[in-house]
Order: sequence, then structure tokens, then C-alpha cells
Amino acid sequence: MVFIFIGMYYSGFSKGAIPYWSFLMLLVPSVVISTFVLNFETDIRKSIAFNISGPVCLGVASLYTFRRKISLDEMNTILLSVGLPIISCMVYLTFYTPNVREIITGTGSNYEASGGYGPNQVATILGLGMFIFFSRIILESRTKFVVLLNLIIALNISYRGMITFSRGGMVTGFLMIVLLLLFLYSKSNYTGRVKLNYIIVLVTLAMMATWGYTSFQTGGLIDKRYANQDAAGRVKESKFTGREELATNEFDTFLKNPVFGVGVGKGTEVRKAETGIDALSHDEITRMLAEHGSLGILCLLILFFTPLFLYLENKFNMYLLCFVCFWFLTINHAAMRTAAPAFVYSLSLLNVHFGHARPKRANDSLE
Repeated sequence: MVFIFIGMYYSGFSKGAIPYWSFLMLLVPSVVISTFVLNFETDIRKSIAFNISGPVCLGVASLYTFRRKISLDEMNTILLSVGLPIISCMVYLTFYTPNVREIITGTGSNYEASGGYGPNQVATILGLGMFIFFSRIILESRTKFVVLLNLIIALNISYRGMITFSRGGMVTGFLMIVLLLLFLYSKSNYTGRVKLNYIIVLVTLAMMATWGYTSFQTGGLIDKRYANQDAAGRVKESKFTGREELATNEFDTFLKNPVFGVGVGKGTEVRKAETGIDALSHDEITRMLAEHGSLGILCLLILFFTPLFLYLENKFNMYLLCFVCFWFLTINHAAMRTAAPAFVYSLSLLNVHFGHARPKRANDSLE
């Protein structure tokens, strides 16, 4: 948000971003309510900031990017800038977990394979990195050497993401790749489709090899993880590691408080009091319903439909549906505890056009 504010200072924000001004305003009532209803022993500032910083980051970033013109070259440069630190994460994980076989003993999410951080969040970022470098194989690899380099990076990121044993981020990254390929296939002529077919075959074979290597390194446990089985091969009762219970509780909380919700951060306290479960929400959609009530529904409608309307105006933005997919699927399994879904969502609002990046000027006017 600091960088976004710097950008606003130099080049302003998009004047037509009324949907996102409305979105930010709709968050306010529940924030005010939470200052009155949170328990006395709760650190009110931290509780509110933890739960609301993600949506606020999304709103602020969207104010800056809404319908702002950008070239495809600039968009690819932004994605590369996102991807390079993910390479750093991959390298760190490689040194942190030198012997995978020693730390993979079950089919649960693995903190050691995630560098000691949350597997859910690490897999989310690695899934995004997997998409970025696979997209660069298709769009930004002009020589065989660059194709090979991007492929090696993408497969290494994929491998590191899979051994976290957190499925959400990797499935999301894979679906983003599928959406991008479908878009390019639908827009290409015969010659372009032939080239895409070669790339699809190459990527498919590479992914199969990576999966086989991962299965070998984990003793087949990765296959059981994605089949929702435990280490003994028994099918687990819960397909979502208990998250459906949290989502159900939050939906019930919404039904009891349908107008303004229970207040930001109060959902966790209500759940603990009613069920004894002391766990944070993993689903931003049900959290918005429980803590923001009907205003949360309006917020979600704004976020979901605005980029789709923009897609009808500018169907050239090949990344738009991929970015919205990343945002939507990520907030369903990892809430908004990282800035990634907020920032990536805001990129879907850019007005992408052909052409090279224009020179920057200090007095650039608002787009």
C-alpha cells in the first residue's frame, strides 16, 4: 500500500474507480462495530488490522489500477518483477530442505518443506510463480535457451510447491495456466495453434516428469495427498482439512446477524464461544458474510463483477481471467493473509493494449 500511495502521489488515481470507493466505504461500518464488541482481552488494533488489511490493500490498489492504460510489454515486466522474488523463495526452500525424504512422513501440510512458514501461504506464492514462468515460456521466450531457462525455473517452483503438501496454491496455479492456454488458443490462427500445440505437449510432458519425480521423492505420499488419503491410504473424512466446519459456522453467524455482521475480527471469538474451535477463517467469502453481513455481500459482488464488465470492454487482456481466478480461488482456501491476491486482483483492472512501453514522464496525467 505504501508503494501504491507513492504511485498515487506521482500519477494520481483513476477517477472512474467509483466501485472501489464504494467497496472501501462498505467496510467501515463493521470496523466501527468491532471497536465496541471485541472482548476486553483482545488487542483491538491488531485484530482489526489482521482481518481488514487484505481487503483495504485490494481496494487501494484497485483505485490506482482501475482502467489505467498499460502495454503488454509493461504487464509482462510487472509479472517478471513479481516472479523474481519467488525464485529467491524457491532457492531458500532448496537450502532449507536439502533432504525431502527425511521430512515427508505423512500427507498433511508440511511446515518444514515450506521453510518453516505457513504451507498454505507458501504454496499460494509458489503456485503464482509457476504460472508466471510458464506464461513466460509461451509469451516471452524468443530463443531456445530462454525457453529452457524458464522451463527449469517453472518446474523447480512446481516441485517446491508440491512438496509443501498444500494443494490449494498449486491447483490454482495450474488452473491459471489452463485459462491462459484456452484464451490464447481461442485467439490464435492456424499457425499460432500449431505452435501452441507443441508448447502444450512440452509443458504436459515436463509436468508429468515433475510429478513422477515428486512422487518418487515422497514415497508416493504426494499421490495420496491429492487423492485425499492419509499415509495408510485411507480416504479422509474431510476433503478440506476441516475448513468446511469453519465456513458453515461463519454462514450460520451471518444468518444470525444479516445486516452489519458481528464486526471485524469478532467472528473468531463467536466461533470459539459457540463451538470451542479456536481457529482463524480460511475463507474470505464466508468471513465477509459473518463479519460484514449484507454489506459484505455487496462488497463481494463489486469485486466479482467489475473485472468481468471490464473484460467485455477490453478482451485483449489475456491475463484478466487468470488474475481473477487466482484472487477468487486463493481467498477461498487462504483468505487474504498475504498481499498477493489483493495486488494480483488489481492487475486485472488494467487496460492492456498492444505496443511498447511508453517513456515515463514526471507530469503524466491521469488515464
